[in-house]
Amino acid sequence: MKKGRVLLGMSGGVDSSVAALLLKNQGYEVIGVTLSLSNTTDSSDAKKVCDKLGIEHISIDMQESFKKYVIDNFIDCYAHALTPNPCIECNRKLKFGGMFKKAKELNCDFLATGHYAKIEFNDKYNQYVLEKCINTNKDQSYVLYTLPSEILEKVIFPLGDFETKEEIRKIAKENDLELVADKPDSEDICFIPDGNYKKFLEENSNIKPKPGNIVMSDGTILGKHNGLYNYTIGQRKGMGISYKEPLFVIGFNVLKNELIVGTKDEVYKKKAIINNVNILIKGIDIDNLKVGVKTRYSKKESDAVLKKLDDDKIEIVFDTPEKSLTPGQSAVFYLDDIVLGGGIIEEALN
Repeated sequence: MKKGRVLLGMSGGVDSSVAALLLKNQGYEVIGVTLSLSNTTDSSDAKKVCDKLGIEHISIDMQESFKKYVIDNFIDCYAHALTPNPCIECNRKLKFGGMFKKAKELNCDFLATGHYAKIEFNDKYNQYVLEKCINTNKDQSYVLYTLPSEILEKVIFPLGDFETKEEIRKIAKENDLELVADKPDSEDICFIPDGNYKKFLEENSNIKPKPGNIVMSDGTILGKHNGLYNYTIGQRKGMGISYKEPLFVIGFNVLKNELIVGTKDEVYKKKAIINNVNILIKGIDIDNLKVGVKTRYSKKESDAVLKKLDDDKIEIVFDTPEKSLTPGQSAVFYLDDIVLGGGIIEEALN
């Protein structure tokens, strides 16, 4: 007896391919879907895997939405000296926005992806919650905090209980999916395959090199920069300035086109204001709540306390000052292994 009908996002990589296999073996009726995000989207490998597994494959043209919600947002952030995370916006608007809508149109009971995370029913909170996967080195819960809480019970992450990526590749090889078994992980931003985001901005927007002053927090001018988008919070090298001690990028003054630098101590901030907040656990009082906070995908969690400012803003107070808090990046809140929610860093404060 079938467990239900599930729409599975498939990129043609090993993770989503093995997810398709696992779901089919678990008794789900699987439809694989590839999102066409640009003219270069290649759905052929995903279709070949679906054919091999005997499941349906479809493609959805989301180029217009991808440009609007991901690429244009990426450009707009850099134009305002923010550092965006396009994968999070893609998850918010496309993978768990547009794709979930498509799942309902196809009368699917569930939506699935090959993300490394878990969704389970939690007795304490009496609801479904998003959790870290077992493989903490591959855990992707950080980029999933934007999921609407009301759809959690309809989302499946088949890879959440695997401890290593090698297990996934082994399953692919053992089930005649050699086509994808040894495919390398995708590391770059999908719409900037060469990783050169500065070149992308210059060729696809009005953002161009615009020299301005490099200043210290007291206004002392130390040199010239060649466009604010070329720098990031915490950066130490490549500024072409000298000082009696190492200096780091600590901020931007967009109106004055100034790059602000400071000493190592100034890179650390005690507080952060977060906007665009999404809380995944319904009914929980977050004011004065102690949590673990990740401020970058690759960072470890830091202990902090949340203070609610209004419905869409939270102040994070860290137990110890946090390094390189970067406006535009996301801060994600954890209660042990459970994702409480998160938001976008608006401002870092002492």
